[in-house]
Amino acid sequence: MGGQKPAMFERRSELLGLICRLQDLALTALAFPVAYWVRIRILTRLVSPQLVRPDIYPLREYWALFIGTLVIWFVGGYVLRIYRDVELRNRQELAGDIAKLVAVGLVTLNAALYLFKADYISRAFVLTIGCVDFVLLVAGRWALLSGSSWLRDKFQRHHHCLIVGTGPAGRELAALIEESESLGLRLIGFLNPGTPATSSVPGLNSRYRVFGLEDFDAILQNHVVDELLLAVGKDDLERMEPLIARCHEEGVTTRVDLGFLPRTFSRVHLENLRHIPLLTLGSAPDNEVQLFAKRVADFILSALALVLLSPLLIFLALLVRLTSPGPILYRQTRCGLNGRRFTLYKFRSMVANAEALRANLEPFNELDGAAFKITDDPRRTPLGRWLRKFSLDELPQLWNILRGDMSFVGPRPPLPEEVQNYEPWQRRRMRMRPGLTCLWTLEGRNLMSFDRLVQFDLAYIDNWSLWLDLKIFLKSIPHVALGRGAS
Repeated sequence: MGGQKPAMFERRSELLGLICRLQDLALTALAFPVAYWVRIRILTRLVSPQLVRPDIYPLREYWALFIGTLVIWFVGGYVLRIYRDVELRNRQELAGDIAKLVAVGLVTLNAALYLFKADYISRAFVLTIGCVDFVLLVAGRWALLSGSSWLRDKFQRHHHCLIVGTGPAGRELAALIEESESLGLRLIGFLNPGTPATSSVPGLNSRYRVFGLEDFDAILQNHVVDELLLAVGKDDLERMEPLIARCHEEGVTTRVDLGFLPRTFSRVHLENLRHIPLLTLGSAPDNEVQLFAKRVADFILSALALVLLSPLLIFLALLVRLTSPGPILYRQTRCGLNGRRFTLYKFRSMVANAEALRANLEPFNELDGAAFKITDDPRRTPLGRWLRKFSLDELPQLWNILRGDMSFVGPRPPLPEEVQNYEPWQRRRMRMRPGLTCLWTLEGRNLMSFDRLVQFDLAYIDNWSLWLDLKIFLKSIPHVALGRGAS
């Protein structure tokens, strides 16, 4: 297991992320007056007056810029997820994270200044803020991580763990603790739930004593035990109840390795329903704060889009009505989040009796599995081919997004009859709110099998973040505008 990155308990990792976030805000606030000093004392002397004006407003005139910078940097760090698993990053990765934060922040800040017509603010001053902030944030991050490690060693502020179990699960935990010594973790040894052993556990860098369960009281008296890690099978877990009760009496934190549960669940956490603790196993995004932020963004953007695009929507509706007989909107039942059914709206791009003609076209289906697709579908109208090429037929789905049936980014919503033919593993694609665009749209949706499409959807679900949504959304704009991958 050598060469792996060190690990930290999740809550401690979140605490480190919070400390880094607060430090970054403080250093960004400090970068503001430092950048002002650099701007008036250094740049005006080194750079030609034609590029940088020598005069600048007093610092007190930039309070709005100061607050805006802090807000943009705070939100940018959250969206870019640079405060997640900070301990896993090396110095180059930390510098890269901060470079992304500063770059995105500067672009957003300049866009805001342009929108609000804040011409009085020197763009050279804004750029100086970014450069100074980058230097301060990188130095601060390196100092925090290196300094905290030095202080732990200096004052012996280590976190001591005792593992119950000498099997593969126990050895895996021990290896992770060894690799995380730079983060302050230390391994005391092992408790053998079976016959006491005298030899050390193989496969580790150091030799650790293996105690019997009867030695536990003596260990608590003679050693510093911060946490007890249970790495035993489910059959042995019930026998550990007296041990757990003793830890409760002593106030020793106890953790249970859930390796005996199926490891296909990527998200495991404990949550209370009133007074009842429930172990939650999931394989779909469950961060309710981020999911709520995604929903708020969908609502605001879809409302704005419906207002701004209303002339285009009216124009396209008139074209559909005038070029072919039938309704303007095509309504179809689709399956949404967790199988909820809803009515999806599109501009009609096919003849009015298209559904009745589908049975005759089944032999020409170009996709395997449950989906149906024909490149040159004879049911399409001349206008419909143009609408489909540039995805304009899907604009009415902005109403679905506003209602909450869909999102801007997510797996495409399937038909109920398609879902009935899904294999069990394919049904997990419905554990995310369906979207207007998705990961496989960018790869050419007509160039891959249905199983491949589902694998893209599952990869999106497993790696979902607000930042991933933003990247897919932005990449979809030129993709759709050029008519790539649509048919």
